[in-house]
Amino acid sequence: MKANQFFFNRFFVVLLCIVNIGYFGSCNIHRQQQNKKLANNEDYYVAAYVWPSCHDEPMSREKLWGEGIGEWEIIQKGNPRFEGHYQPRIPFWGYKMDDDPKVWEQKIEAATSHGVNTFIFDWYWFGGKPFLEEAVNEGFLGAANNEKANFYIMWANHDANGYQWNHYRYKTDTIVWHGEVDWDNFKIVVDRIIKQYFKKPNYLKFDNKPIFSIYSLYDLVESFDGLEGTRKALDYFRQEVKAARFPGVHLQVISYGDNGNPNLLWENDPESINKIITLLGINSITTYHWGGVNEDYLRWGEKEMSLWHKWDSTLTIPYFPNVSVGYDDTPRFPKKGKESVVHFNNTPENFAAYLQKAKEYVDNHPNQPNLITINAWNEWVEGSYLEPDMRWGYGYLEAVKKVMDGKYDKH
Repeated sequence: MKANQFFFNRFFVVLLCIVNIGYFGSCNIHRQQQNKKLANNEDYYVAAYVWPSCHDEPMSREKLWGEGIGEWEIIQKGNPRFEGHYQPRIPFWGYKMDDDPKVWEQKIEAATSHGVNTFIFDWYWFGGKPFLEEAVNEGFLGAANNEKANFYIMWANHDANGYQWNHYRYKTDTIVWHGEVDWDNFKIVVDRIIKQYFKKPNYLKFDNKPIFSIYSLYDLVESFDGLEGTRKALDYFRQEVKAARFPGVHLQVISYGDNGNPNLLWENDPESINKIITLLGINSITTYHWGGVNEDYLRWGEKEMSLWHKWDSTLTIPYFPNVSVGYDDTPRFPKKGKESVVHFNNTPENFAAYLQKAKEYVDNHPNQPNLITINAWNEWVEGSYLEPDMRWGYGYLEAVKKVMDGKYDKH
């Protein structure tokens, strides 16, 4: 009887997989297990943002960086603004292109062996075309070991400012591309995201719902002339995801604080924030990086931790804590000085302390997925990256490993 039951159960699972292959290319059950097993630390998803600017592609070469090395062009020109200012930032691995699958094999190995098991890719759609998409499509997904890591997409639907991205070419604020989209482009984006990414076995899902993060809810609302229009657009997205035989989409929104309090769109009143969340069907909120800038990393972090707890007491949905490595975007802004740079107490040890706090936060929220977001994997131009450099070596990655392995000394 037991043998017969075993073979019946195996036959039933195989049958389910065969039924689903037409829609997913692999079995749902396998897919749900895959995300969990990919994590070095199975109880946590440690997700680092990827800014995919350091490669050559037609749109950026024409409008932004003409030297054929992407934004490395700007990063290499960083110059110190005060004594002890670490500029230019120099990568330990060299100035490698982030659309190269071999380069990504190195990145994936370093990340997953140090406790970072998920990458969140900044993804752009400008002027009816994808922008900087090669880093995820050709680099990460082309890497032979890509399934060792999870990934998901954050739609960076904000305006592209020419002065901010290359002040050597643009001398004043210049909008090169707008983040807003019309209905036709939105439908293309939805179709592209579902087909290119959601169906990948290592695309991160909660309850088999693919996570899709939106950077600028403001620009999305502007695209559809208000909240009601935005709700219709997001309902269309959910409809298309279900048509692709997923149970739904986990819609994540990036948001920040205003004067130390949670702020969503134009609202900071908890009741108003939750009304927006309910109307649009938002499933979670997190942050891209810590808000504002403080020269002292420890004070900067304390302010952000206070905001975590205010978000938590405000929201009816999960808030996922974010930990920032640092901040220094002086290569982008020639007039910025010391007051715009996080430079006191900005060390791997202090980063580890805040990552430990984020770990404790998710431990205290057992009813939501244990996701921690980190800014960033490679925001070199903003001075916030886990990738090894010539100052700290692998120090920040080793800090992640220490915390996520439970070896951080809290005392």
